[in-house]
Amino acid sequence: MKLYIKYMVSIRCKMIVKAELDKLGLHYGVVEIGEVELKEPISARQHEELKSALTKSGLALLDDRKSTLIKKIKGAIIDVVHYSEEMPKKNLSDYLSEKLDYDYTYLANQFSESAGITVEQFIIAQNIERVKGLLILGELTLTQISYKLNYSSVAHLSNQFKKVTGLTPSLYKKMKQKRSATNGLV
Repeated sequence: MKLYIKYMVSIRCKMIVKAELDKLGLHYGVVEIGEVELKEPISARQHEELKSALTKSGLALLDDRKSTLIKKIKGAIIDVVHYSEEMPKKNLSDYLSEKLDYDYTYLANQFSESAGITVEQFIIAQNIERVKGLLILGELTLTQISYKLNYSSVAHLSNQFKKVTGLTPSLYKKMKQKRSATNGLV
């Protein structure tokens, strides 16, 4: 059984969650940022006790419906950014609304409330991860990557990449190549 926890953003938060689970005698497997895998179902009383304890620590237990929606939003974004040959020609907001059958404003509000970042920030983070992977593969130029991911220009992609990573795409690629060469991987 999975539980989803809002505001769980650090190792310290993971330690707090583990301590509360231990206090309640709940058996758990994986405790990751934002979620806990319990080994068995919990009673309504245990659920309420855990919810109360987490709230006192500044965390919040999410209800299953909302957490399922957040997972669907993340999954749709990851699928389209990482696994589609081409990005949809329409806005990702329209794509998400259509795919999940909800108004985008509702999706965006639910996402930012639960995830602590906006949908746009999550999309940008996923785009940058994709760009990193494509740069390392070296099969496409930055111009081709920019086109593939529907950036308005190479400059826009480069600026966003630098804002997120602190490096230009070319410097990132050189650093990765140098690191691979020193590790005997190239």
